[in-house]
Amino acid sequence: MTLSKEKVSAFVSKYSMYLILVGMIIIMSVLKGENFNTWNNYRNIIRQMTPIGIMALGVTFCIITEGTDLSGGSVIAMCSVVAAHMAHPGEFSLIVTILVTVLAGILAGSINGAVIAYGKVPPFIATLGMMSAARGAAMLLSDGKPISNFSGGFKFIGGGSIGIVPMPVIVFAICCIIAYILLQKTKYGAYIYAIGGNENAAIVSGVNVKSMKMSAYALAGMFTAIGAIVLTARQESGQPQMGVGYDMEAITCAIIGGTSFSGGIGTISGTIVGALIMGVLANGMTMLQVNPNWQMVVKGVVIVLAVLLDMYKNRKK
Repeated sequence: MTLSKEKVSAFVSKYSMYLILVGMIIIMSVLKGENFNTWNNYRNIIRQMTPIGIMALGVTFCIITEGTDLSGGSVIAMCSVVAAHMAHPGEFSLIVTILVTVLAGILAGSINGAVIAYGKVPPFIATLGMMSAARGAAMLLSDGKPISNFSGGFKFIGGGSIGIVPMPVIVFAICCIIAYILLQKTKYGAYIYAIGGNENAAIVSGVNVKSMKMSAYALAGMFTAIGAIVLTARQESGQPQMGVGYDMEAITCAIIGGTSFSGGIGTISGTIVGALIMGVLANGMTMLQVNPNWQMVVKGVVIVLAVLLDMYKNRKK
């Protein structure tokens, strides 16, 4: 039995992200097999991309509603400073530190969502404004200086492990499960897809589009705050300059994973694969001793190619 060109094309289109990931792993295995194909390196790849990967989960919800979130990097910095202020030994319990930091992220996301849904401001402009405001808040809260001296429990989130599995990887896995259930196993997720697919039809069907959009950005803020906690604990420092460029990398992870800027299309599993692709790319370039400036160029090219691929796929449909 022979496969038709149409079937092959459909298969490649559907699983292209997985094929790219496997191809990248094979190439790195050939070039740097003795160093690349180790448990420690694979663990390091996942641990390094965890904050951006967690951010990307939230961004996926926003993009599916035909929006975007450019404020993630700055919200990471703001939440990092909030967490750092509260994570000193003997001051606040770990759960209080986590809750307040997550609430700060939800607040930032909710403001984005309210301005977009109720103020009818384009997502690009609204989140661009939050990008500046959150970065400014981070500078004000920290007086422009890094904050350190954390409790052992807080540092464990970023540097500890359970068995051979690092805590950041465990946190990422839990976030992936939560995002997957919300988006793909609940009515909430069905409404998010409906809004991105056809907003007017969603309104006619009785979906409260404004509150749903606002909740999508609130979720993005929540996941961003969790990413900030992991990153701050791993670096053992809360920094107002943290997270520069993370927003674009998170968006790239989602787009590479098949989430479409046209709305209504995207999966959490795809975003996870997109994050892994970005992680392997960064790790591979470091192993190959690519100049850091060239690494920035390559990442910029990947972002543009991801958007072009998204546009091409939607033209075909």
